[in-house]
Amino acid sequence: MIKMIIEQRHRRLGGGLEVGRVLPFAKQRMVGPFIFFDHMGPLDLPLGVDPGVDVRPHPHIGLSTVTYLFSGDVMHRDSLGYEQVVRPQEVNWMTAGRGITHSERFEHARVHGDHLHGIQAWVALPAEQEEIAPSFSHHAGIDLPQWDDAGVVGQLIAGSAYGLTARAETHSPLFYAHLDMATGASAEIPGGYEERAFYIATGAVEFDGTRYESGRMLVLGSAASSVRALEPSRVMVLGGDSVGERFIYWNFVSSSKDRLAQAASDWKAGKMKLPDADDREFIPLPDEPAPFK
Repeated sequence: MIKMIIEQRHRRLGGGLEVGRVLPFAKQRMVGPFIFFDHMGPLDLPLGVDPGVDVRPHPHIGLSTVTYLFSGDVMHRDSLGYEQVVRPQEVNWMTAGRGITHSERFEHARVHGDHLHGIQAWVALPAEQEEIAPSFSHHAGIDLPQWDDAGVVGQLIAGSAYGLTARAETHSPLFYAHLDMATGASAEIPGGYEERAFYIATGAVEFDGTRYESGRMLVLGSAASSVRALEPSRVMVLGGDSVGERFIYWNFVSSSKDRLAQAASDWKAGKMKLPDADDREFIPLPDEPAPFK
């Protein structure tokens, strides 16, 4: 059963970087613990691309960011001192907890040109772990189990599904996987979780007898289900158990509106440490922030 169909909405993040925003959506704030889902690109970044396209240092609390690329390179730097390029089919997993700052820059593109395409998701932390110490980990190779079966090449990004478990540390039950599907191939949408969805990044699929094109997320009920590719397709499957209501204010996520206000105040007052290797500029708190959501 389909509970909701969400079409990506175009959002400009600054410079030439435009993303397809899927979550949060007015009528579907989260899927399990996933509270944010942005489709980045596909976008050609020319040699010598303007630094204004970069995502300058900015803060987070109460969540983990999950960066996963189909193509392109992104350089991550954070206030814990980590400096790590994420490349296709690798994962940068950053847990903000009580607070972290980071930047994402297109340095490879600046020198060589690049084709950027990928997904950035945010995973809300359980209430009792929202204030844990921040951390960062990078995952590739055996950390991200892969399989190839009947026209489906899959890679598990996080959590447990398809009888496999990825190595990134998660804080609540979830799954997140990338499926490359040949024309006519079918794939199961993992069960056993409260909330599930799949997102069509490229191509077109059939679900319950209806065709769906790229740029759409289908939020599902709990019944067993599968999806069939009508052409070569890239599909992201995700879900997990609910962590309860969350509020979002700019780059902050929390179960407490007061905590969001404190984070905003701390950032505006310069109380959150910038990355040592990238501390010459930052994204200021919006002048007229939207009300807490």
